[in-house]
Amino acid sequence: MTRAARAPIVSLLLALTLLGLSPASALVRLGEPLPAHPWTAAERELVVVYSHDCGDLGDLWNAVLRSGLPVRAVNAEAVLTPAPGGLKPWRGPDATAFARALRVGTYPTVLLVQQGRVLNAWEGDFTGELGLDRLN
Repeated sequence: MTRAARAPIVSLLLALTLLGLSPASALVRLGEPLPAHPWTAAERELVVVYSHDCGDLGDLWNAVLRSGLPVRAVNAEAVLTPAPGGLKPWRGPDATAFARALRVGTYPTVLLVQQGRVLNAWEGDFTGELGLDRLN
């Protein structure tokens, strides 16, 4: 992978850190494979696990969609909540079971997944200025 191809993910990681979210601060165990899910896995992808009580996720969606990686939306906890245009969220009891199998402690949770395994995870509020323009 070239340096330019990695730049969007580096920008996302730095932006999440600027928001006060330290990598690997989630209860999700790094290195574990994802539980069963309905999508075809990509080599590297972002999985956003969220629920109806997350508040405004506009900044989060903007950051993950600009990452250049495939984005999977998982709407857990049985209350239908939209994802941005172009993303079809996985919903229902199986989506909630997926979140619980991962041991997601707080919504939203963003997972960086590589070859089906959790490479990094962030949990918590995604609000404020992301600063992506300053990072590129």
